Amino acid sequence: MQRKVDVAIVGAGTAGLAALAQVRRARRSFVLIDGGELGTTCARVGCMPSKALLQTADDFARRSAFARMGIEGAEHLSVADEAALEHVRDLRDIFVDRVLAGSTDELGEDFIAAPARFEAPGTLLAGDARIEAQRVVIAVGSRPYVPPEWAPFEAQLLTTDGVFELETLPRRLGVVGLGAVGLELGQAFARLGVEATGFDRLTTIGGVQDQTVSDVAAQTIGKDFTLHLGSEARLEAAPRGLRVIAGERAAEVDQVLVSMGRVSNVASLGLEELGIALDASGVPLHDPASMQVGDLPVFIAGDASGARAVLHEAADEGRIAGYNAAHSTVTRFRRRVPLHITFSDPNLASVGPPPAELPDAVVTGEMQFGPLGRALLMGKNRGLLRIYAAAGDGRILGAQLCGPKCENLAHLLAWAVQQEMTAPALLRMPYYHPVIEEALQSALHNLLPKLDLQPSGLVEFAAI
Repeated sequence: MQRKVDVAIVGAGTAGLAALAQVRRARRSFVLIDGGELGTTCARVGCMPSKALLQTADDFARRSAFARMGIEGAEHLSVADEAALEHVRDLRDIFVDRVLAGSTDELGEDFIAAPARFEAPGTLLAGDARIEAQRVVIAVGSRPYVPPEWAPFEAQLLTTDGVFELETLPRRLGVVGLGAVGLELGQAFARLGVEATGFDRLTTIGGVQDQTVSDVAAQTIGKDFTLHLGSEARLEAAPRGLRVIAGERAAEVDQVLVSMGRVSNVASLGLEELGIALDASGVPLHDPASMQVGDLPVFIAGDASGARAVLHEAADEGRIAGYNAAHSTVTRFRRRVPLHITFSDPNLASVGPPPAELPDAVVTGEMQFGPLGRALLMGKNRGLLRIYAAAGDGRILGAQLCGPKCENLAHLLAWAVQQEMTAPALLRMPYYHPVIEEALQSALHNLLPKLDLQPSGLVEFAAI
């Protein structure tokens, strides 16, 4: 079958569907190609099923606070493994069905359920179809990384592709990789009664790169499950499972959840036919402001790009790639401020560039959650908020957070960075009492005296 279209989109995940929306809006002819499982990584094996598991674990863990509040009977609560895990899958299926109902289910012949491969620039083979496209969007997503040397232990390894298919909870679980995925799932399983042990070669966890903030997080989350940081992990067979070894620390487990990041799925696309430069991971070199690959009529988006592997960034990249694929002139867009959230308890969040990439002339304001009234009432007064601002004008540059409801605080701070707001400007905003946002207010007051601001005329109320 021969097809000629304006735009071919390879991949029907978050980025591919966002690209498709732009192409349809521009009334361009298209074909969407995907040979894998549909429904997006987020809905099937990522954001949504993980949050379903986290919510169940958080609700069960809350029982430990009942006694001091005068609520009796917590000791009689228990987890029904099969029912809890089935609940996670039921919610997962709802989210996947919603994605499918609004996307590929309605495309008819404009959707091809087959893997794609370049035959030449602008020409793709997919199943029995040969597609000639004026422009191509690559949005093939990614897959979990598992070290090749761990292949002999495959039957005892879990990744996000299979962990939500578990029908019973493992008794002993090793978690290798304590970024967002490993930290969230490790803590959730531990709170549901699994003997979990976490390992990471880094000394920081959950994507937070401020060592001080990460240390506070590790001390708190380490009360739920053991964390071994700073050494590379290796596996070896044990009499009753596997032994995970990292430096001088080790744990015997029944299964290992491998959460060591993801790798782009571009290797099977035949990129050699494009004659383009690839980075060390095999991903085409591209402009992150336009998502264009070299000077070709080819664009890349989402996890396939190997950059910001979170849903809102994948959607943004898909929109940029789709817009440029649907128009004759390539447009470069200003990207949003980096925002990363780990939904552990307490939440971890990063706003803006990592501290190591900030300018030299930076001042820091911080606030411990210990004395914060609302956090104390919630029984969650653990954590630390650090805000970084330019020493000259007090412009907010970024933040690293660990604490209750930091998923909300992180958004406020990301908006402030995006709008180039200053610390005094943020302090002029209203703050109610008692709320978690008072932690932000206190951190800003801590930061303000460190700025070299020269008032003129009327003094702003925020300065006193």
